[in-house]
Amino acid sequence: MMKERKPRYTSLSGLEIDQVYTSDHLTDWSPEQDLGRPGAFPYTRGIYPTMYRSRLWTMRQFAGFGSADDTNQRFKYLLAQGQTGLSVAFDLPTLMGLDSDDPRARGEVGYCGVAISSLADMERLFDGIPLDQVTTSMTINGPAAVIFAMYLAVAEKRGIPFHHLGGTIQNDILKEYIAQKEWLFPPEPHIALIVDTITYCATHTPKWHPISISGYHIREAGSTAVQELAFTLYNGVTYVDAAVKAGLDVDTFAPQLSFFFNVHNDFFEEIAKFRAARRLWAREMERRYHPKNPRSLQLRCHAQTAGCSLTAQQPMNNVVRTTLQALAAVLGGTQSLHTNSMDETLALPTEEAVTLALRTQQVIAAESETVNCVDPLGGSYFVESLTNRLEEGALEYFSTLERMGGMVRAIEQGFPQREILDASQRYQHEIDQRERHIVGVTDHVEQERRSIPLLKIGPEVEQEQVARLSDLRKSRDPFRMAGSLEELQEMAACHQSLMPALMEAVKAKATLGEICAALKEVYGTYREPVVL
Repeated sequence: MMKERKPRYTSLSGLEIDQVYTSDHLTDWSPEQDLGRPGAFPYTRGIYPTMYRSRLWTMRQFAGFGSADDTNQRFKYLLAQGQTGLSVAFDLPTLMGLDSDDPRARGEVGYCGVAISSLADMERLFDGIPLDQVTTSMTINGPAAVIFAMYLAVAEKRGIPFHHLGGTIQNDILKEYIAQKEWLFPPEPHIALIVDTITYCATHTPKWHPISISGYHIREAGSTAVQELAFTLYNGVTYVDAAVKAGLDVDTFAPQLSFFFNVHNDFFEEIAKFRAARRLWAREMERRYHPKNPRSLQLRCHAQTAGCSLTAQQPMNNVVRTTLQALAAVLGGTQSLHTNSMDETLALPTEEAVTLALRTQQVIAAESETVNCVDPLGGSYFVESLTNRLEEGALEYFSTLERMGGMVRAIEQGFPQREILDASQRYQHEIDQRERHIVGVTDHVEQERRSIPLLKIGPEVEQEQVARLSDLRKSRDPFRMAGSLEELQEMAACHQSLMPALMEAVKAKATLGEICAALKEVYGTYREPVVL
């Protein structure tokens, strides 16, 4: 006899969901103060009056594998297929500030992204790509300033003025301590280095976003939508505080801040999350800093469909999941979007899979007609109620973090890590108890897995990368390289701006690993707290 299923009335964030929503759910809600018009405070309905009617979101597929040459070819292929922005995935050694020939990098070179150890690698990565005509996003955090210096050096060598460069460097170290665990130094010097890049970009690269404050990895670690919203925006406040305390006027840098959110399976909750994020950010920026420029109040964001929601079982089902998540991001009002490929739980995406992921965005843009109306779900009893409750839940976390002395102190006590751990365990328990259903995993299971073509990274990638580094070290001027690292350390010890010294170091052919090791001698390293 089949067990009777209980109706599911709880969102992925644990919010109790009523069966029907009416105006009674919005008794304390004001259309003028809480909703407003698109392009006007508090930006619930979007940061631009016309949104996608005047300009579509940037279709920015995350890509990177093997060598710089391999990824360069993938970039050119995606641009030829209609992608409108680049997004670089780096391999694990690069993310950890290690060179490809470091013993700790063995077996990982080029596997989860592209291997970049030197300025020469960066030149090959963007060979033939007009950096002043395409925007580039680079998902890297611990060594972000070094990678950014390499990118600037490539542009300088080509004679491209820095003020023509557009793009984003993720550069968000707080979420690394919280979720992804790819840090180099303790929090204080890391945050100071981020403020350094923010200051540099405000003066030299006005079109560049020096930080993408990321909730994506927080959600991938198992958080709820409320936790993703709260921890991400509070991280943003922490960076703004640090920049203001360093002497920057908020209006000189806040318009260049950007955010990065996950898009999970709870369709309406995810739409509401984007709306709540814009409203909460605008209100907090206004309350805390009183900026004069309205753009300082606007939350600009990139979104990526949820990698953690994809399954190795029946991978074709992932196409449907990604489509629904992408549609939620569009209805929520994202400025940029990456759609995951169906095979990403098994390997890096094949050319065929990544093309289908890009086509998913293009079909939504060209055929769904969702681009014709700004915030089409605005005024829905259900969506507005969810937006309110997500904002309220995030503000409760804000209060807790304030009482703890801020995000850095909370991380040192393991608070956000523990909250995410508890949420992920609850979610897994619900799946194990069949309280949540995953097609192909808990329901409609097939005994035999269907095989699909996979992208394979061979050992020759690492061998060739190691050989290139050996040649680089033989060809460079050792005195110039060593002198550049010594100057970098002196400036770091004196708390001076490091961007000019970093650019000099990469042009002197110092490698990523050598630069990061030199800075560790000044800043030290970080050991995370034990979370029980």
